[in-house]
Amino acid sequence: MIVAAILATARPVAADQQYNVIGNDSYHIGGADGQHTHIAYAGVQRLRVVRNGRNIDYVANVRYTRSQSGGSTVVHASFVQVLRPDGSFTDSDDADPDFLTILNQPFAVTLDPVTLRAIEHLHGKVPFEANSPLGHATLTGYLSPGARGLVSGHPVVGVAFEADGPMTGGLPERVASSSITGTIRMDGTAYYATQSALLMALDARLTIVGTLKNAANAMPVRIVYRRSIRATDAPPPSSKGDELHLKGMPER
Repeated sequence: MIVAAILATARPVAADQQYNVIGNDSYHIGGADGQHTHIAYAGVQRLRVVRNGRNIDYVANVRYTRSQSGGSTVVHASFVQVLRPDGSFTDSDDADPDFLTILNQPFAVTLDPVTLRAIEHLHGKVPFEANSPLGHATLTGYLSPGARGLVSGHPVVGVAFEADGPMTGGLPERVASSSITGTIRMDGTAYYATQSALLMALDARLTIVGTLKNAANAMPVRIVYRRSIRATDAPPPSSKGDELHLKGMPER
């Protein structure tokens, strides 16, 4: 019941929110002497909440720098979700190919009061199931209690997640002419404000291990996506991200 609520129900937030975002993508294709690619992201995003009749539109816009061996580029991305009267979210506009907006993540951007209380009183592990962001598979795993602390001065409660499943399909943009067969694992922690129920911080990692196949050959592949998003009420600092005070937060 907790999982269903986290993924499908929510309540509106009272004000717009700014976030700092950091990301890293690591691609290792082939053996020890194979191809290694690393892409880093750092930027700032703004979440706006707009009432639209009976619906509520959540609009995230992010401006970030994408850096890799060939240099750096400045990129703008956006994502729009619509909160329906029944509490469900619908994606209405996805212009976020690098998965950097707060709306394009494993958990809802805000929760209803009942679900928030359930998270605050979560003990031990409970079953967790979600759709894979890649490969159209179902991931299964567990939710468990996360850390409590402060994010940008707001008390938060954390919920940790881990899930895995099969991976079959292609990757957006990177290797469009190839497909991967293997496993995909998602893990991390989401932090919700105890007063507003807004998603204030998220640390997420997606790991793919398998075989990359194209018309010519097949080779081993390991891909790791990492995303770290922090709410901030102050002007954004450098790419190190916003200061975060959380008791017992794991290092990544």
